[in-house]
Amino acid sequence: MRLSGAFLLNCELFALTLLFALPLGLVVSFGSMSRCKPLAELVKTFVWIIRGTPLMLQIIVIYLGPGLLGMNNPWPSGSGGRMVAAVVAFAINYACYFSEIYRGGIEAVPKGQTEAGQVLGMTKTQIFFKVTLLQVVKRILPPMGNEIITLVKDTSLANTIANKEIIMMAKEYSAKGLIWPLFSTALFFLVFVGALTILFNWAEKKLDYFRC
Repeated sequence: MRLSGAFLLNCELFALTLLFALPLGLVVSFGSMSRCKPLAELVKTFVWIIRGTPLMLQIIVIYLGPGLLGMNNPWPSGSGGRMVAAVVAFAINYACYFSEIYRGGIEAVPKGQTEAGQVLGMTKTQIFFKVTLLQVVKRILPPMGNEIITLVKDTSLANTIANKEIIMMAKEYSAKGLIWPLFSTALFFLVFVGALTILFNWAEKKLDYFRC
């Protein structure tokens, strides 16, 4: 039961990270492309810091940082607080990576298509959702898939602040002389990553009709 609970923790962390990081990454990408240079530079600097430091360190700083700075601890007590802190750390980290993928996809769309939309009388919102977005999705799907698959394995870093995820539990069992939890852990990640790989391959084939 304890190992199955660890499975669920990894799945929950994965799902919550995507839930928050995907839209947040789009907001961050808009900030980095802003015409307001101070805002754009500030966002780019933040993204550089997040991408340039280890996720493990970010988890520790986010969880322990407020207390070390003499601030009130914003996290709930117990395992729930550790889980919330891990989700926040993962969401911020992956949002910054996703933002660069979004930015690259948006900037890769030829400007002539935006101008064509304007000639047709379309608003900026209509151009983005009806012209740009479809092409962006096509372009960013492979790199986004790679990052999401990496996230599956990165969920194990939650044990940095004592979240009892699957690898931490497997280590506890192996310390008692049991080897099967190590194999079940490997199987969990292989099945999870395999399912995502099949899903993204299917999505790429579905979008193959839309050639940029």
